[in-house]
Amino acid sequence: MLEKQFEEILRRHLPFISADEEMTWESDLRDLGLDSVGMVDLLSQLEGEYQVRFVDEALEMETFATPGTLWGALSRLIGTPA
Repeated sequence: MLEKQFEEILRRHLPFISADEEMTWESDLRDLGLDSVGMVDLLSQLEGEYQVRFVDEALEMETFATPGTLWGALSRLIGTPA
């Protein structure tokens, strides 16, 4: 199960998922509508909400492939086990 706050932020940037549709750690974010503009907005919201700054190495397409890969990068920044 996804971390609630993280999932709420993520869902705001995924136009192709309904409110009652399940999202898993393996869901493909691009298939759910995350595009490059959405990635920038999502990144900004995550940085603000979690008070972190993504480093350049994390700013790759692979980081934004699934909720799991994105949470892994974010959890390393906030010191939470992925």
